[in-house]
Amino acid sequence: MIRIGICGYGNLGRGVEKACLQAKDMELCAIFTRRSPSDLKVESNTPVYNTKDLEKFKDKIDVMILCGGSATDLPKQTPELAQWFNVVDSFDTHAEIFHHFTNVHENAEKNQKVAIISTGWDPGLFSLNRILMEAVLPNGTDYTFWGKGVSQGHSDAIRRIPGVADARQYTIPKEKALEVVRSGMQPELSVRDKHLRDCYVVLKENANPNEVENAIKTMPNYFADYDTYVHFITKEELEKNHKGIPHGGFVIRTGETSNGVKHKLEFQLELDSNPEFTGSVMVAYARACYRLACEKDFGCKTVFDIAPKYLINEEYSSLLKHTL
Repeated sequence: MIRIGICGYGNLGRGVEKACLQAKDMELCAIFTRRSPSDLKVESNTPVYNTKDLEKFKDKIDVMILCGGSATDLPKQTPELAQWFNVVDSFDTHAEIFHHFTNVHENAEKNQKVAIISTGWDPGLFSLNRILMEAVLPNGTDYTFWGKGVSQGHSDAIRRIPGVADARQYTIPKEKALEVVRSGMQPELSVRDKHLRDCYVVLKENANPNEVENAIKTMPNYFADYDTYVHFITKEELEKNHKGIPHGGFVIRTGETSNGVKHKLEFQLELDSNPEFTGSVMVAYARACYRLACEKDFGCKTVFDIAPKYLINEEYSSLLKHTL
């Protein structure tokens, strides 16, 4: 059994918990939180500890799955915890992935650990589809559309702004851009051309709405490059109308294999629960992380480095007979 730990018990941590409980080759050993462990109600019977006790478990956990946010948690947590554990994270700030990889790799390699970063569906499964589509259709152009759905990372980034009590951020594809791409045309589209960001924000008492709105709209890597709309609502409205966390999206590539011979490739996700699906992807990569550690293939990895056979709890002979 692969001994799993979860660091962080928000929406994503609960999604990872559900996925672990369905994995027959895994044992969920511990959940770590910055909150008081006695105050945390978990869905399983897994023991809960404070994150201050993480180092004490360095020989008791095979893979630590990190469920913090990309804005402020993971840039610090992943390289730090890679000195004690094999780790998996879902770092999703695309512009900072190379920098994050470099920081994590140094600690993981030095301490003979495996760290798999930026797992999930984008980055993650969408990344794999982009590289596969370009490999088989090099004379072409790819486009990625996200949504309509709740972005956990962007919602978390808003919640870190002073004066914000809670928030949901919807990423919404612009239908006109989607239609043009699906038609086979290859337009040059900026991120602003492809998406808008719709933010629903609950303010803390005495917070300045103008300051909060400006902080959201000017946030680099998250909102500054998009048409962003901010709506201030009550906590009751948020819980009534924005309780779910659906998401999804498309990766589309169009191109030619010879003059006039055109092709379109499309990968699509429709998710009832963004955190539950992301958690399921992370658990699959935790299995790969453990197997790479057993092979002493240390250092930082991404989805580009992992063979699919490492992800699944299945004998290779069975995959050849029934899946290939």
